[in-house]
Amino acid sequence: MQSLRRIRAIIKKEFRQIFRDIGTLGTLVILPLILLVLFGYAISLDVKEIKIAVWDLDKTDISREYQRSFFNTPYFTFRSAISNSEDRDRVLAKGEVLAVMTIPPGFARTIDRGETAPVQFLIDASNSTTASTAIGYITSADRAFSQKRAATRAGIELRPRVVFNQELKSVNSMIPGLIVLILTLASVVSTALTLVREKEHGTEEQLSVSPITPVELIIGKTLPYLGVALVSTTLILVSSRLFFGVAVKGSLALLYGTTILFLLASLGIGILISSVVATQQAAFMISTMLTVLPTFILTGFVFPIRNMPGIIRAVSAALPARYYLSAVRAIMLKGAGASSIRNELLILSASAALLLGLGAARVSLSRGRS
Repeated sequence: MQSLRRIRAIIKKEFRQIFRDIGTLGTLVILPLILLVLFGYAISLDVKEIKIAVWDLDKTDISREYQRSFFNTPYFTFRSAISNSEDRDRVLAKGEVLAVMTIPPGFARTIDRGETAPVQFLIDASNSTTASTAIGYITSADRAFSQKRAATRAGIELRPRVVFNQELKSVNSMIPGLIVLILTLASVVSTALTLVREKEHGTEEQLSVSPITPVELIIGKTLPYLGVALVSTTLILVSSRLFFGVAVKGSLALLYGTTILFLLASLGIGILISSVVATQQAAFMISTMLTVLPTFILTGFVFPIRNMPGIIRAVSAALPARYYLSAVRAIMLKGAGASSIRNELLILSASAALLLGLGAARVSLSRGRS
């Protein structure tokens, strides 16, 4: 009973501190919404309206049909027709187009004979990411044209169907990643800064001589931030639906349960950071380095994990954010149930227990020294 009273007293104190400190409240509630809107609109892997100049040396119905197979999609825009290599080089050098399509003479005759007709695309690769995406779109459009003509002759109708992200919008896969990034940043940074602030103000010394145990202290410190972070999660999910049309297809209860496990692990990281630094500046710098960069680079948020070297994949496997991102994408985009993300739930549970346990041990050790 005494233990519950002490925990309740810590929780009340933390809530008062949160609502009095505009910086902490902003980090937990306002900053996530700002980051979601900014990142959601700024970070996009979609490349649309790729400007293309055409040098058609064949000038036949089939060559024009080939061009339409590109320009009848939202990914390509006809910029100009050129008639010589000087114009081709000029429009590329000036950045007027991203690519130049060159259709050789005899293109239609080669197609009619059932042979492969070469079409050259000169692509401006000064921005390698955009160029790589453009190459993928060009390859897809070219393949669609070839398959359409082959299917017409063979009597085959191809009907590809995309599931889970029918419009192939990158924002649909980016929003879950942004949720993970924002919650990681907000929970780890706010916890680390708050606990270190107590060191700077001397409050920690008062706690060290009180009858409060390390476990009671950890529970009392984490529950308020967990509650505020869940409110922030709700605001992020609502904003994702309003601004980007990304809804949760799966169970909200499962999503929140998974989020709680992840937040507990993140709060444990914040407690550990606060136990080894003495200033708020150091806490902010270390917590940011340990959250933003790894979450952005090593969790599959932007870069596929399977393409990473073995040692980097091993580092990625140690990050709770990796498993939370996998679970959030499965729940939000696929409508997955608990059985589908069982491994992620087990790893997040173990991570939360381990990190909070280490945090309690560090707090106990620090109090013993003081």
